[in-house]
Amino acid sequence: MSNLRVAVEFSSGAELLFDGCKKKELLLPIADENDVWTLKRLIQWLKDTMLTEKPELFVDGDRLRPGILVLVNDVDWELMGELEYQLQSDDKILFISTLHGG
Repeated sequence: MSNLRVAVEFSSGAELLFDGCKKKELLLPIADENDVWTLKRLIQWLKDTMLTEKPELFVDGDRLRPGILVLVNDVDWELMGELEYQLQSDDKILFISTLHGG
């Protein structure tokens, strides 16, 4: 079994949902050559393993909550296939919250 190395970053308040974590290097397990990590799978993994506060502010069912922008290697995820984007080694995934209380 090998690992996929990716960096995740949380900003503009998203880090508060992850116990203040702003940046983390992850080694995601890969069982075999057919095992694929998508953004959808990563978001579920983050919810299950790292999320410490109010999951409803990060996910809505199996989708990312509206109001959170995602950049993959500094490119809007909408240009990359959104949830179906297949993670590559050394990808940088940035989650930016646009949700602000008032």
